[in-house]
Amino acid sequence: MNQVITDGLVLMPPPFADGLAVWSRQDGRPGSDTWATAANAALVAADADFGTCLEIVKTESTTRIRFMSQTPIVPGLYLRVSARVKALSGNLPTARIAAWAGNAASQNLPSVPQIGPATALTAYGEVVTVTAIIGTGARGGVDMPWGTAASFGHVGLDLTGPNGGQVRIDAIEVEDVTSVFLRKLMDWVDVRDFGAVGNGVTDDRAAFVAADAAAAGREVMVPAGNYRIASSLTMNSPVRFEGKLVMPDEARLSLNQNFDLKGYSEAMGDDVLGLRKGIQQLFNQSDHEGFDLCGRRVVLDAPLDVQGIVGNRNTYANRRVLRNGQLSATNSPGWNDAVFTRSGTWSASDPRRITGLSNVADIPIGALVTGPQGVGREIYVMARDVAGGRVTLSASLSGAPVTQTYTFRRFRYMLDFSGWLNLQRFIVSDIEFLCAGLCSGINLPVDGLVFQIQDCFFTGPKDRAITSCGEGCQGMQIDRCQFLSNEQNTNAPLRTSIAFNSNSSDVKVRDNRVNKFRHFGVVGGTGNIFSGNHFFQGDGVTDGPRTAGLVLADNNIKTTIEGNYIDNCYIEWGNERDPTPAFSTGFSFHGLSLDGNIFFSTESAPWMNFIVIKPYGPGHFINGLTVTDNLFKKTGGAQLEAVEGVDTSFAQLDLTRTADLLFNGNTYTGIIKRTENPVTVRHVEGTASTTWNVDMSGFAPFGAPVRAGTAFLAEGPLRSASNVIVYFTPYAEPAQGPGGRTLRLRWQQDVRGTAQITARFDL
Repeated sequence: MNQVITDGLVLMPPPFADGLAVWSRQDGRPGSDTWATAANAALVAADADFGTCLEIVKTESTTRIRFMSQTPIVPGLYLRVSARVKALSGNLPTARIAAWAGNAASQNLPSVPQIGPATALTAYGEVVTVTAIIGTGARGGVDMPWGTAASFGHVGLDLTGPNGGQVRIDAIEVEDVTSVFLRKLMDWVDVRDFGAVGNGVTDDRAAFVAADAAAAGREVMVPAGNYRIASSLTMNSPVRFEGKLVMPDEARLSLNQNFDLKGYSEAMGDDVLGLRKGIQQLFNQSDHEGFDLCGRRVVLDAPLDVQGIVGNRNTYANRRVLRNGQLSATNSPGWNDAVFTRSGTWSASDPRRITGLSNVADIPIGALVTGPQGVGREIYVMARDVAGGRVTLSASLSGAPVTQTYTFRRFRYMLDFSGWLNLQRFIVSDIEFLCAGLCSGINLPVDGLVFQIQDCFFTGPKDRAITSCGEGCQGMQIDRCQFLSNEQNTNAPLRTSIAFNSNSSDVKVRDNRVNKFRHFGVVGGTGNIFSGNHFFQGDGVTDGPRTAGLVLADNNIKTTIEGNYIDNCYIEWGNERDPTPAFSTGFSFHGLSLDGNIFFSTESAPWMNFIVIKPYGPGHFINGLTVTDNLFKKTGGAQLEAVEGVDTSFAQLDLTRTADLLFNGNTYTGIIKRTENPVTVRHVEGTASTTWNVDMSGFAPFGAPVRAGTAFLAEGPLRSASNVIVYFTPYAEPAQGPGGRTLRLRWQQDVRGTAQITARFDL
């Protein structure tokens, strides 16, 4: 007997020898006629097969024998009711186990089966055993499944068929056979024992709740079948799924002991559905901080709209982690871009809005904005006002015309968070994004703080690996990730994909490896740190052009770039997000530090520069730039002319206002100009003269003019034209000669000699 189920329950009826007053001739309920007063029944004391037994002459179409005490039925209990019967004379009847099913109110349950399989008696004196299984679950082998509404039964035997036969009946036995239906003896409970049907139509939620409550730390077993769960369900016990759940999208599933992709995939019968339900619950419970993909590969044919999956909220601030797995794109129309063109109006007084747009509802949040003029790189739609016919942008346009036609292109991302109005402290960790040239990787929320992406692989993104379509990149951290573009065989200037962008401040990008994108990053905001990254953007073209590795889109940036390997690309620093790009007031180009980096190129065009400043309007100047302790190296082909330069496509840089420029401690290989500021040069004046012209052009950063001479130290005695040692010093005239890159020293008489002369190109 199964002690776990039946301990404390009385199942076995007494033998007939103890008296027939407890055996009913009707349904077994109190007050019904008993066999103790029946004229056609008697006890036989010494039957050769049965010992003491009941002998009946059949006189009714259905002769009933029912035990009048209640045999209890509880969820998870399975009973085998059996009786041995033999015919002695007369007509041969048919025998079957039968029982009256009662609920907690002692009412009959007519909808459940109350008779078992019939067995015909075919010979006199032959002992026949008739049996039937009664239980709560509709399992194979259960003859009378009563569900969870049944509380007890009056069990017994029926004789049917022709009357007149004489029959003897041994004691009716009731056995607990629950273990027959369990694979491990009672270390779990079965949802079918609590009324689950598993036909995909009946709502089985109540059965799951009851099974979970009864499990008491054991597993809940969900056998094969489709179990409809019409509303949210929480399971606190571990669950073993052989069948699957069918749930509405809005219904949440909390598997508190199976909270990972393995558990949810088994529950839903599908990895994608399991991932969706797991993500939904990640934002709707407090027991788990992360959802583990268990190293599994999930094949996607469309984006995962994370906020749409969650559904019941669009802001969230608690730390959550999605970790440890692989997302793989398969070819599908679900990855196709959506593209819209609209004529719109822009004003520098409201530089982050485009107004006067038609059908704004068609323009999706997160769409990339491009236009003929004044639209910088990586400008996205972060909000829209349908009634007002306008959109809000992730960053300002710069000197755009009042009216022009804009293109809005919506890329498709494996993980799309753009539906979140504000999402904070979300972490994507150790996930591989196999984009296969079909889609992009991650689209960040429109607002939020400290979104972290760590130890991830982005392989073959079609357009972008990571996009910030708004201000959800504030404090973003990208650490130890691998970015491999889908443009490995495309020459550098023809590439279009970008690894990441940012619009807000305090971004940290560290220890990543990036291969063959058009840009590693397009960066806005201030307070950013880039450290330990290796980004390579070369190709096999001899003397070929290169593209910017990092595009710094704001001029006043307070940003550090240190310890990186900047490989066959360069740093571009501009003000393409300045609504009025001409300088009027402020710091201009300020706050950039480049320290301890390796800048390397091979076979690149000799006019390539590793550091490029690109003013989008006139009047701008350098007002705070540090370039120290870097290695600049070029191999293959002609030497580079200089490591730094100015892109004058839109405007010149005002080099006469250069301030706070430190450019020293660097190493140069394969570079013609050895840029330095302040710079000390050794000057030899072989013929005595009152004017020494010291050429500084081989050191002038960005071709700036000399602003001051700051030190003069003679190497040995200085002599006059008559070879007399002189002891006076000259005065300096900066900004002389072509481009002002000559420092002129004036003497009170003709002087010759050798000296170490220090000059600055800034003030």
